[in-house]
Amino acid sequence: MSDATTSAPRVVLASASPRRRELLTLIGVAHEVIPADIDESYLSGESPDAHAERLARGKAETLAARERGALVIGSDTIVVVDGDVLGKPKDVAEAEAMLRRLAGRSHTVLTGIAAAWRGRTESGVEAVRVTFRPLTDADIRAYVATGEPMDKAGAYGIQGYGATIVTRIEGDYFSVMGLGLHRLVTLLGRLGVRYQFGRLIADRDGASLSA
Repeated sequence: MSDATTSAPRVVLASASPRRRELLTLIGVAHEVIPADIDESYLSGESPDAHAERLARGKAETLAARERGALVIGSDTIVVVDGDVLGKPKDVAEAEAMLRRLAGRSHTVLTGIAAAWRGRTESGVEAVRVTFRPLTDADIRAYVATGEPMDKAGAYGIQGYGATIVTRIEGDYFSVMGLGLHRLVTLLGRLGVRYQFGRLIADRDGASLSA
């Protein structure tokens, strides 16, 4: 390691999502989980992509202000169809209604990602087009009965049983899961933290690195 670099920063994931934790573990990034408690209400006139990015930044910056010296990762995922945002269903009836709306057609998954470190924040949004196969009412009831849809935006999880109802993805699969890994590595590079296949190497001066 050269004099221009130092050891990896402490990483904090500002989300309780088990999928996001699994993805960081998948690429070998050791981290702590400290969910950020922020107001997730929409602002007047706010677009879905701006909303997702603002929440990701809010989560990262809220934790970064408390966890001094930590590199904090925030993320927020929403599903958009016909211009409407589908969040996590409140109950079984709403989950079934969401799935009926998505069945046999395409929708957009927007994932905002932010990384905050040393007083700076880098962020972006990944947009992915996802297409469902047609679903009968019996299909929808059976899927909702598994419980998988109840804690997920749009009432489905692409990494679980929901994988069987998706016919096409145009974009980053990991963003649909909740954390675009290529986008994350790029943002870290802008903060001066390079990902080297299981290791994070930080630039001592915080200068941007290519990623």
